[in-house]
Amino acid sequence: MKLLAKSAVIILMFISISNAQTNWKKLFNGKDLLNWEQLNGHAKYSVQDGIIVGETVLNTPNSFIVTKEKYSDFILELEFKCEPDMNSGVQIRSASIPTYKDGKVHGYQVEIDAAKRAWTGGIYDEGRRGWLCTLDENKNGRKAFKQNEWNKMRVEAIGNSIKTWINGIACADIIDDMTSEGFIALQVHSIGNNKADEGKQICWKNVRIITEDVQKFATKTKSNIPQYNYLPNVLSEREKKEGRKLLWDGKTTEGWRSAKSEKFPSGGWEIADGALKTLKSNGFESKNGGDIITTKKYKNFELLVEFKVTEGSNSGIKYFVDPDLNKGEGSAIGCEFQILDDEKHPDAKLGVKGNRTVGSLYDLIPAVNKRFSGVGEWNHARIIVNGNHVEHWMNGFKVVEYERGTQMWRALVAYSKYKDWPNFGESPEGHILLQEHGFEVWFRSIKIREL
Repeated sequence: MKLLAKSAVIILMFISISNAQTNWKKLFNGKDLLNWEQLNGHAKYSVQDGIIVGETVLNTPNSFIVTKEKYSDFILELEFKCEPDMNSGVQIRSASIPTYKDGKVHGYQVEIDAAKRAWTGGIYDEGRRGWLCTLDENKNGRKAFKQNEWNKMRVEAIGNSIKTWINGIACADIIDDMTSEGFIALQVHSIGNNKADEGKQICWKNVRIITEDVQKFATKTKSNIPQYNYLPNVLSEREKKEGRKLLWDGKTTEGWRSAKSEKFPSGGWEIADGALKTLKSNGFESKNGGDIITTKKYKNFELLVEFKVTEGSNSGIKYFVDPDLNKGEGSAIGCEFQILDDEKHPDAKLGVKGNRTVGSLYDLIPAVNKRFSGVGEWNHARIIVNGNHVEHWMNGFKVVEYERGTQMWRALVAYSKYKDWPNFGESPEGHILLQEHGFEVWFRSIKIREL
């Protein structure tokens, strides 16, 4: 019986593999680029010995050869090889339309990154939002790319899910719905006028795709790499399993109250377009409705918040908040992830070494290595608290890291505006706060996972 069962499994595996083989379609015929067209820049593309070769040229923007056909749900595989320090990528569900930045190619890009940061397999939103998934939190993924060798890329784009693998190692996992279909493209990155990079090559071969019964051939094994969900106010199935919860339901004020009373403020706040926003008034701190805090206190947690600022605006996300500390005017007291228009609000130039700029631990530690999406665009804040260890992340980049309760921490506090508050930032738990500062600022996708 065991032998028969084993034989049956082998037969089923053979049938599955055979079915997958028959479902693959070639996107590149190995001879010419008949089913492709070039957009954006003027890099050189040619076919040599069954390989697509892209070659950099001076003073031209990013170049792409794109499929003439559009694709929605698919599994894509290809092999690629590039010279050290080159940057390239594979566009999926992408477009080039006259009404968007004069026809600039835009859409999801699976990164090819031969430089030291090693983000090959990450997902960049070309011409739109920037990085959706770096490999900063995926050490194994950063080791997947092999210099000076052929590498195999696999992309599974099914519904709102996009996942990538390099040489069989899981690299990216995002949930997003901005684009449901588009062309596939191969990029040769711009080199400006850098003559040292002129003539460098990126090569692709064995480009193939599955577009039918896609779910049947999707990778079934689970990975432990981070998942990034960009659907507003929605928890993915994986987020639910990992214990994340919505701190704001996207519709009501449930779970929140005023920092100065047990009720939600009667003014100064509005729910609109799936966002919770502070209304513009006179720019004074906590004067037009006031701050709001969670009804519950939190100790160790991972907090996710999307925020959008308007021109010249100021706000913040605070944690370890004790609303009883400040009964007078102004904001409630707590550690603050600064939200600011650095270009137009004067607070960015105050404080010490930029410690009042966006992403910073306000008035204490400046944000570094930050990527701000800009005024009017959604930005992603992430705050991790595990005991005394705290991290600020913004748009996928770690910008602040510190330890509470240390000698260094107390020295920082002693030279800050919080010096008069005893044991500032050292409470074991506290409320989470969204600041009302008299400017229009938007919040959504507020999620928490208690550690």
